[in-house]
Amino acid sequence: MNDGKPTGQKPKWWSRPTSTPPAGIPESQVADEGDFTLAAPATPEAPSTPDAPSAPAPGSVPQQAEAEAPVEPQDQVPPQAQPQPQAQPLHEPDEYRTPPYGEPGPWAPAPPVQRPVATPAHGVPVPPQPVPPQPMPPQPVPPHAVAPPAVPQPAAPVPQPVAPQPAPWVQYDPWGSPGAPAAPLSVGTEPLVEPRRSRRGLALVGALIFALITGIVGGAIGAYVERNGGITTVELPQAGVEDSDRAPESVAGIAASALPSVVTLHVSGAGSSGTGTGFVLDTQGHILTNNHVVDAAASSGDISVTFSSGETASAKLVGKDSGYDLAVVKVTGVSGLKPLPLGNSDNVRVGDPVVAIGAPFDLQNTVTSGIISAKERPITAGGEKGDGSDVSYVDALQTDAPINPGNSGGPLVDSKARVIGINSAIRAAGDGSSGEGGGQSGSIGLGFAIPINQGKRVAEELINTGKATHPVIGVSLDMQFNGDGARVGEKGKDGTASVTPGGPAAKAGIRPGDVITKVDGQRVHSGEELIVKIRAHRPGDRLELTLKRDGKEQTKTLTLGSSQSD
Repeated sequence: MNDGKPTGQKPKWWSRPTSTPPAGIPESQVADEGDFTLAAPATPEAPSTPDAPSAPAPGSVPQQAEAEAPVEPQDQVPPQAQPQPQAQPLHEPDEYRTPPYGEPGPWAPAPPVQRPVATPAHGVPVPPQPVPPQPMPPQPVPPHAVAPPAVPQPAAPVPQPVAPQPAPWVQYDPWGSPGAPAAPLSVGTEPLVEPRRSRRGLALVGALIFALITGIVGGAIGAYVERNGGITTVELPQAGVEDSDRAPESVAGIAASALPSVVTLHVSGAGSSGTGTGFVLDTQGHILTNNHVVDAAASSGDISVTFSSGETASAKLVGKDSGYDLAVVKVTGVSGLKPLPLGNSDNVRVGDPVVAIGAPFDLQNTVTSGIISAKERPITAGGEKGDGSDVSYVDALQTDAPINPGNSGGPLVDSKARVIGINSAIRAAGDGSSGEGGGQSGSIGLGFAIPINQGKRVAEELINTGKATHPVIGVSLDMQFNGDGARVGEKGKDGTASVTPGGPAAKAGIRPGDVITKVDGQRVHSGEELIVKIRAHRPGDRLELTLKRDGKEQTKTLTLGSSQSD
């Protein structure tokens, strides 16, 4: 049974003469000449299906001539006619097809479905496929028809071989009309036609995947950079070399000017040792410092001086005074000494900027800065011996520049790098001690310096005579008095008179029991303050004292006397 597929063998067709084609069959339904080669019938009779038209052979007489051929009666069969085999339909009878039921319809067969062996991948070239010839189904011949006599036919032209042409892939639509062009499928380098919405979906998915990958990679890079500080060698920006000079009035300028004149002292003797600071007074090698710094080497001991350049020299004690807490030492064999200029402490005002230089806790060349917090602050320091012989009375300059143990004896300089005080004491927190010798407490912003005017006078006396003089009024004070002011005692030390006969106080008319309340118009509240105020002057200075006697206030004027320090 032939299923419509080409078999490689040319099919045979049979025809019968007819005058009028059956209804429903178009007259122009003939096979193309290039598709099939039809042979002339060998016998005049062939059974066929009734009412089936005959198909003309290619190259034969046109349809009109075929219709005019004589028709012989059915009962007249030429003797020379041979039995003709009955034509078989191309398909099995289908009982559900259109009439005539059970037999093939008169319509032309649908084009065969071309099924590719495999669907090619995109971009894969497809070899050209040959197009097989399409056979036409044989037309049924009525059984009563008699085959016409053989008519000599002209020789059919020999078909020339045609080069196979590549057939495009087509989409078969079983519901479309025959002959309608099919939508071609793109094969090879062109992608198959897809809906527009699918393309957008793929683009969206691709964008999301790209964003996800980018985020992961960016996060990994960011974490690496944050953890390792970068992916390259770190080079930090830095300022170039600048001029090292500073303004003379700046702290740096002041320090640069004063440091070459400041020294560090290391003292040992009498079973103790200590560190302090001093500064150069002249080119001869005299250095001013505190008495409590060098007191351990007073009788026997060693004093070593280290300059800011690192040069070290030995020094010897020239003189000291415990009442002023000042001392002078001298170095020899040192050249290039730079004396530190001295200022005037009377010109200092509260709030003036100051710089303190020293070796706190043996840290040499330490510079701190602050202001003058107060002036004429009466303080007492020392007293470790218990007999009062080491107590110093200072009408001090108060500063908030940090001063610590080791700063003692160092200079307190003004904005022009001139000495206005000698750093001597601090107010320590906790124990209430005002001296440095009582412990190793640090600075709390309450430092005290001996005014340079007083230090200059004492230093000159120590250099010239080895001793310093103290101004006195010739009275013994009652240090146990708790009232306001300084009261003259009834008895002096060892039972002597409280008012020295022939002294400055006796000459001014001061008596035992008088309470002194003012010195040159400034209030005094205790005996210590009276001593501080008196020692702030030189011997021979005139003072005006205000006192109370029997509830009445009186004023006395006197000239200060002098006493030699021990």
